[in-house]
Amino acid sequence: MAPHLVGRPLSLVRCPDGTKGQCFFQKHASAGLTEQNLRTVTDSKGRQVIALDDLNGLLSLVQAGVLEVHVRGSMIDRLDRCDRIVFDLDPGDGVGWSGIVRAAQDVRERLAAIDLESFVKLSGGKGLHVVLPIDGADWDTTKSFVQAFAQAMAADDPGRYLAKMTKSLRPGKVFVDYLRNSLEQTSVAAYSTRARPGAPVSVPVSWQELGRLDGANQYTVLNVMKRLSGLKQDPWKDMGRVQQTLPTAQALRARG
Repeated sequence: MAPHLVGRPLSLVRCPDGTKGQCFFQKHASAGLTEQNLRTVTDSKGRQVIALDDLNGLLSLVQAGVLEVHVRGSMIDRLDRCDRIVFDLDPGDGVGWSGIVRAAQDVRERLAAIDLESFVKLSGGKGLHVVLPIDGADWDTTKSFVQAFAQAMAADDPGRYLAKMTKSLRPGKVFVDYLRNSLEQTSVAAYSTRARPGAPVSVPVSWQELGRLDGANQYTVLNVMKRLSGLKQDPWKDMGRVQQTLPTAQALRARG
């Protein structure tokens, strides 16, 4: 988890009594979760932001009943700069696994058409996350890009894609959720467990194997180690080496 977790602002799902008890989101240190193993800063609005630096910090979260670790698309020392964009592909009722896979591949192809390389992971729930590493952009620029991208998908294929949160419109469509890409929003971290029955894990996968998988929650705490031990290489090994910037609005228009 370290390359995708260390130094990033966190939002936590704590379930002190397990998944059958009450769970809650937390973004700061408090009772049962001390600052001893966490890095903390205060943002421009005077709010505490927490991050991890090492395994001891992660273990302290586990001991505090944290079942999900969510991360922002920025580093804690540069809260104003986005360096990872996440397109959360959320299936509506009636959308099968093949439809979600096709949607992720569509996102990948659309990004590749504007010279952007992307990566994919299982959400541990129902959908997929397409992750786009960038060299850094302010949040206004990021928001404009992801919103325009999602809206373009919905406009090009309104029978398959939706760029609005409206639940009544979701049956039979994939919601291209771009709303996680703002200053304080987060998405579940790579290799985090989910606070759901069966303890599924959000697992990075390669584009080549995506179509051979069975679903977004097929890896759990019971079988994820078998997967890791059998991997010949990390499917996200090149993410940290990718250097790319978001195209300007003018450049996008010029591409048609």
